[in-house]
Amino acid sequence: MEALFAVTLGVLTACGVYLLLRARVFPVVMGLTLISYAVNLFLFGMGRLNSGMPAVLGKTGEYADPVPQALVLTAIVIGFAMTAFVVVLSLRALGEVKSDHVDGEEPRE
Repeated sequence: MEALFAVTLGVLTACGVYLLLRARVFPVVMGLTLISYAVNLFLFGMGRLNSGMPAVLGKTGEYADPVPQALVLTAIVIGFAMTAFVVVLSLRALGEVKSDHVDGEEPRE
């Protein structure tokens, strides 16, 4: 299971970096989204989530750790806000520059 998890994280990160290196706005936004998904999965994996464990409010010897869940929830909210900001910024740049190229001008061939 750990190997599948590591491969999934690697594929998500590699695809995100590849899309970030593209010269168009939409692939860059998708690359940022894929990298944020990879980071969220990484945080979940490092938290060693246990299923079937009671919450912190019990009198048991073992309980579920709420910190990874809180970190991932915060990362999801920040990632959504960042994606919305980048989309609005790219739409404004598209309106002003009339190009969806990251540099603002089409490459010369």
